[in-house]
Amino acid sequence: MASLPTIFSITESELDLNDLLAQITLPSTGAAAIFTGMVRGETLRHGSAQAPRDGPHETAYLEYEAYVPMAEAKMKQVADEIRAKWPSVEGIAIVQRIGKLYPRTPTVLIACTAAHRDTGVFEAARYGIDRLKEIVPIWKKEFGPNGEFWVEGEYIPKPGE
Repeated sequence: MASLPTIFSITESELDLNDLLAQITLPSTGAAAIFTGMVRGETLRHGSAQAPRDGPHETAYLEYEAYVPMAEAKMKQVADEIRAKWPSVEGIAIVQRIGKLYPRTPTVLIACTAAHRDTGVFEAARYGIDRLKEIVPIWKKEFGPNGEFWVEGEYIPKPGE
C-alpha cells in the first residue's frame, strides 16, 4: 500500500479546511474527525495558574510563535503516535498558524480520516490536539485592553520528548 497521507506544518497562511481535507482523503475514506481551535474575543472563565486574570477578559488579538523545525518534528511525532495507537487512521493533518491572529480566526487544525467513524477516528483527533498542546513548542502572547500577557499552555514534555 502507498504511504498514508500525513501533513504537519507551521504556517502564517490562512487554514483551508477543504484543501487539507482533500489532501488526507483516500478513495476508501468514509469518515473525517476535525478539531479546529480559534482565537476567543472574550474569555468568560476565571484565570488559572497558567493564565492568571482577575476574571473574564477580552482579547484584541494573539501572537503565536514557534521554532518551526522543532515544532514540525514534534508534530510528526504526534502523527506517528496516532498511527501507532489507531492503525485504522488513513490521513492525518496537524497544522498550526503563527503570527498575529484576531478573534474568530482558526489557529490550529487537527484532522484524521478513516474508512468508518467507529474506528477510533474521533479519539485520534482528540489525542492529536491534546498531545500537540503537551509536546509541541508553540508560544502565544495575548493582547487586550488590560495589556499583554504570555499565555502559558500545557507544554509539559517528558524526558526524551
